[in-house]
Amino acid sequence: MNKKQSKKKFLNKKKRDLSEKTAFSNIEKKSNISTTPKQTSSGIPKYVADRMARRIFFTTGIPTIMGMSVFVVSYFIVTRNIAEIPPSSTIAISALFFLLGLAGLSFGILSASWDKEPGSFLGIENIPLNIQRAKAAFKPATQNYDENS
Repeated sequence: MNKKQSKKKFLNKKKRDLSEKTAFSNIEKKSNISTTPKQTSSGIPKYVADRMARRIFFTTGIPTIMGMSVFVVSYFIVTRNIAEIPPSSTIAISALFFLLGLAGLSFGILSASWDKEPGSFLGIENIPLNIQRAKAAFKPATQNYDENS
């Protein structure tokens, strides 16, 4: 009797394995066939992303490096007995540089021109337009559709 039960379990397992294999192969076949047309990406164009990266590098990178260098400079001043600097002022100055870097990150993103031409050096005229674009991106799709029509 044990042999019959074990044989049934084996046959059931074999059927289940075969059905899983065919099911997954059918899914793969169906997923390769696409009836919807491919849409173009509405993401950030490469030239705009490169422009943003350059602005972010300067407006965030320089203050961040300065924020880290505050610790090094403070260390050398204190260890060489040039001046007595309290640790709280070292941390406060470093924090100011890091906050300046955070503001630079936002400025670098918002001041980049979306035109083919690079725009002005600072790009301040692009900030209101890019803020409107960012707000529109966070609205539900139905609201954007209603405003456009």
